[in-house]
Amino acid sequence: MSNIWRMAILAAGLLLVSLPVSASVVTTESGLVRGSEANDIAVYKGIPFAAPPVGQLRWREPQPANPWQGVRAADAFAPACIQTGVSMPGETPPTVSEDCLYLNIWAPAHSGMAQLPVMVWIYGGGFFNGSASMPLYWGDRLARKGVVVVTFGYRVGPFGFLAQPELTRESPHHSSGNYGFEDQIAALAWVKRNIAAFGGDPARVTIAGQSAGAASVSVLMASPLARGLFARAIAESGGMFEPMQLAPSYQLANAEKDGEAYAESVGAKSLAELRALPASALLKGKAGEISHPVLEPYVIPQSPYDAFVAGQQNDVPILVGSNANEARSLIDDLDTVTAVNFSAGIAKRWGALPPQLLEAYPHATDAEARQARLDFERDLRFGWDDWAWARLESMRGRNAVYYYRFAHSPPFPAGTVYDGWGASHFSELWYTFDHLGQEPWAWSAADRKLADEMSSYWVNFARTGNPNGAGLPAWPTFTPADGRTLILDEPISVGHIPELKSLQVFDAVYSQVRGAAFGDPPQH
Repeated sequence: MSNIWRMAILAAGLLLVSLPVSASVVTTESGLVRGSEANDIAVYKGIPFAAPPVGQLRWREPQPANPWQGVRAADAFAPACIQTGVSMPGETPPTVSEDCLYLNIWAPAHSGMAQLPVMVWIYGGGFFNGSASMPLYWGDRLARKGVVVVTFGYRVGPFGFLAQPELTRESPHHSSGNYGFEDQIAALAWVKRNIAAFGGDPARVTIAGQSAGAASVSVLMASPLARGLFARAIAESGGMFEPMQLAPSYQLANAEKDGEAYAESVGAKSLAELRALPASALLKGKAGEISHPVLEPYVIPQSPYDAFVAGQQNDVPILVGSNANEARSLIDDLDTVTAVNFSAGIAKRWGALPPQLLEAYPHATDAEARQARLDFERDLRFGWDDWAWARLESMRGRNAVYYYRFAHSPPFPAGTVYDGWGASHFSELWYTFDHLGQEPWAWSAADRKLADEMSSYWVNFARTGNPNGAGLPAWPTFTPADGRTLILDEPISVGHIPELKSLQVFDAVYSQVRGAAFGDPPQH
């Protein structure tokens, strides 16, 4: 054999050996990254999408990520944004840091320039905590169905939502308070610019979130800064459509006053002193009061409700819904609720409410009162928002709406933190991510079938804007006239939400608060 042939064979062998390694090296705008591969899924962890928001960048809009030389190892999750507590009962507390603007990507291995649909997940946690690396949110199972999945960190609590007069004055946009949303928008812009290198299609990005993540989706649909950054939207159990008259702290002027009180509570007399404090000191005092969106002229110039009513939303197909027993995992004093103290308990938690709201939930006996408390908080916190969202897009948008109700009770083990939850807040997540295998519970064949069906619906929607596909029960579009809803249980069926009458009571009260009937132009 000639030396030429020997060299050719050797070169071919070297090429074959190097392919699996080089296939996981990707060029981003800031430098090369190398992920890891397992079971035909490539994973890239801890890729910076913005500069660390520390020092003088604390409470500023995210800046471009710092470039690096060589190949950056993307094989370990970055810390979650600094916070206290956990976003979900039973969650292992994450490692936290103020340096937290990183994202994670799951994609079919060697997808190259495949132009697959992209799902960008926004975690919940009440805008006060949450983590992009929580195992329940990992994208490995969804990626196996042909999508690229992205999770990312965004600032929460006072780091993400502090409004303060000095911050407003120093801002070129004359606003403050929505740094967490600016992080979300920066992550989406990074995805738009870079995801093709990971096999994703920047023209088919679906934003998706649960709880505060779903509320974030509603904000992103209303924000002019997010226009063109996504093509579809999924919202699970959350939204921000209530009358802003009921949330005066969301107005910039009031949020600034709250910010001043917060600064005083942590011993800071100026913005310079706030920026000089260690991050841990900023989680004290009135930090718990600084964890909500702010209506201000730059990021959220109008509420999602007003944006939709005016037809000014970032108009895309939506898949939205909530769970049958949302409040069960969120109320820790249910055993103390009685027929006698029902109204007082709600007033203590939510303030004085119109009597017709409470009358919509019969509570003549203690057992009725406990169920009424669950139903009331389900509708107040999640049910009405998602129902209103579906109707608004149907009435004022140009795209399809797919509405669901998750009614399945997972096999939560007795004696655990999940005991008795039923179809509560969080409970659909194991199914949408197809992650039943993460818990050693008594999953049935029906559970596994529902997880496969739900994750397929979500992936199909990301692919085409329509969740329907071969082998799946037909999911009709939603209109206010027929109200057809996909009931996610075993078996899956099409029906209507049973709490429609109580939602209509909320709707009537909210219209009175706004001073306008539903669908009327917003009042300014």
